[in-house]
Amino acid sequence: MNADELIENFSYLLDWEDKYRYLIELGEKMESLPENERTEDLKVDGCQSQVWIKGEKKEDKFYFQAASDAIIVQGLEAVLLSFVNGKTAQEIQNLDLLGLFKNLGLEENISPTRRNGFASMVQRIYDLTKTPNL
Repeated sequence: MNADELIENFSYLLDWEDKYRYLIELGEKMESLPENERTEDLKVDGCQSQVWIKGEKKEDKFYFQAASDAIIVQGLEAVLLSFVNGKTAQEIQNLDLLGLFKNLGLEENISPTRRNGFASMVQRIYDLTKTPNL
């Protein structure tokens, strides 16, 4: 799913329960990072749940895979990846991913630990786009 579709879908969801169910659905549908690739070096620090993010650069565009042991977090990963996959490092660096999270109406209903974890995932994405040999 691309970012525009995601924004449109969230705009129709007026209450938190609908958004929560949609996040779970996104997490269940997301192609997750395979078990054997969930290594310590791909683990995201600062998350309450187990979270892994792997980046790959093809030509000048980045593609990410992620996984989590919590389905709601996997839904948050799906949201994040819909905004960054297929973009250049500069395009990703120019995105206000935390602002997008807030604009989707997710920030006010996610626990502080989940918000911190989301910020850690965003930072991991930004860091991976700065990795020279990815």
